[in-house]
Amino acid sequence: MTTSNGATTSQHLGVTPPIATSESNPREKEVTSTLLEELKRQGTFESEDESKTREIVLGRIAALVKKFVHTVALREGLSDAAATAAGGKIFTFGSYRLGVHGPGSDIDTLCVVPKHVSREDFFDVFEHMLKDAEGVAEVSGVPDAYVPIIKIKMSGIPIDLVMARLALSTIPDDLSLQDDNLLRNLDDRCVRSLNGSRVTDEILRLVPNVSVFRDSLRCIKLWAQRRAIYSNVNGFLGGVAWAMLVARICQLYPNAVAGAIVSRFFIIMYQWAWPQPVLLKQIEDGPLPVRVWNPKLYPADRAHRMPIITPAYPSMCATHNVTQSTQMIMTEEFKKASEIVDKVIINKASWSDLFAKHDFFHKYRYYLQVIASTGSPELQVKWSGTVESRVRQLVMKLEYVESLALAHPFIKGFEQVSYCINDEEVRSVAQGEVSEAVARRKKEDIEGVEGASAVYSTTFYIGLAVEPKQPGAVGPRRLDISYPTTEFTKLVKMWEKFDEQKMGIVVRHIKSSALPEYVFDDGERQPRLAQKRPKKETTDRSSNTSPDMPNKKPRHSLPKMSTVTLPHETVKVSENGDTLPHHGVTSSVERPATNGLYANNTKDSAEIKSPHLPLGENVAIATATGAP
Repeated sequence: MTTSNGATTSQHLGVTPPIATSESNPREKEVTSTLLEELKRQGTFESEDESKTREIVLGRIAALVKKFVHTVALREGLSDAAATAAGGKIFTFGSYRLGVHGPGSDIDTLCVVPKHVSREDFFDVFEHMLKDAEGVAEVSGVPDAYVPIIKIKMSGIPIDLVMARLALSTIPDDLSLQDDNLLRNLDDRCVRSLNGSRVTDEILRLVPNVSVFRDSLRCIKLWAQRRAIYSNVNGFLGGVAWAMLVARICQLYPNAVAGAIVSRFFIIMYQWAWPQPVLLKQIEDGPLPVRVWNPKLYPADRAHRMPIITPAYPSMCATHNVTQSTQMIMTEEFKKASEIVDKVIINKASWSDLFAKHDFFHKYRYYLQVIASTGSPELQVKWSGTVESRVRQLVMKLEYVESLALAHPFIKGFEQVSYCINDEEVRSVAQGEVSEAVARRKKEDIEGVEGASAVYSTTFYIGLAVEPKQPGAVGPRRLDISYPTTEFTKLVKMWEKFDEQKMGIVVRHIKSSALPEYVFDDGERQPRLAQKRPKKETTDRSSNTSPDMPNKKPRHSLPKMSTVTLPHETVKVSENGDTLPHHGVTSSVERPATNGLYANNTKDSAEIKSPHLPLGENVAIATATGAP
């Protein structure tokens, strides 16, 4: 570590010594300048006006929290003086606290209150205060969430509010959350709510240069979003995990500029010896009888494929959702990115190449659609969120299917509202078939029409990468995905609030040529080679769905695992949950040769060129010690 007067000390941040402590060379400083220019061109920085609006909004939230605590205190019988002294304070966390938020991004905000304020008060009293506040819109409380939350927009700024109730009579304005003893006598939800703020603050304390960290993280965050690998719920990495990875590279190169950090980031992450954990500091014990990440003690922790461990007590794995498929996808993206940055360094490419849009909807020949539908916008938010949180389970089940090399989940669902005039249209929409007539219809077109209704649907996509055809194999091959899809529908229907009469769930496979227009940007179009085939292809589109009746067995026995069952006609789910009889018919699917991305799993490792650090730098230093 370099001190203010330029002297180098033996102290260092992190669980290992740095890989290099030298300053970056002139070329690395030059590409850092061009990186920051590109990040500005890409619109990752907000305007001064928006920044000022955020500060004003946070000031208003802080005042509202104090008013909320004061109101509840008076109701509990405290004097006015005591109610005023009870205080209340907000802490920001996430991208805003880290200093890497962009235009329109939300502000994660923790409301810390004294012991006389309950969580029920948060949703009964504070939520109503927010609704009555000037300039506040879209107030939505989710008290049953894993981390209970109130989502609002104030002056156009989206804010996610969580609450922690400390075992203190008053919350002073100078309160710090760094003391582990503050976690004593708190329920699990309060500990989880506090954890977001404590982790963010700890990350900032553990990087050698906050400015370099922020510039580097902005780059990595934009890259991960553009490459569609920024999503914790879908098995990739969320914002905190990406921040911890960048922080670790900053620790390993304490005197490097952002361009050098980004370059080393991709190389080291590609070469990282998973499941060796990424740690920003040694895991510590604390005052609570709570579980701390420990693979020696807990089998579930040993199963984590890419463990990235939070630095604040109690330490947890931020990446427990990563699957075999998503790990493969991220590893390949690390490799691609490292090659691009290498070219940037030698002036053979530009930073804009790093931020090129993903090719998810061009990459595979076959996709699964997971369609969640209801007849109400409020219900759809909860139902689609429940389905999305379980898509990862479907991916993990698909990974066990013979001959399926990889199941690639897309990071977001596509929402649609379809206005239907009869039950037949409702059933078709819930099944994923939206006719041109329905697609053109507007809300006013069905007003006053008897039997008309709106269907709210969210469609999630999984790309299917099939292993290459074995030498000597003849004829079409088949892929049996009936078991994973049937088990998945069972799983989502086990949600305690599932209502067969109001919620629909359909899983079906489609060819890339049948992907809907809404998955593409304007002017972007998928290859239409399959359209040259005879039109009869379109007459049995409903054959591409898989069962929505997990308890009803197909009339045909399942073939061996070397063949594929893709049910020819699936259950159609109507708005009210009624189902039609299911007829299971085998449908052969010809597998294309995999020409690219993940075929390299079968290559000899010696044939694959890996990115390397500059001469004299050794990635093994980063993983030499510090593992639990």
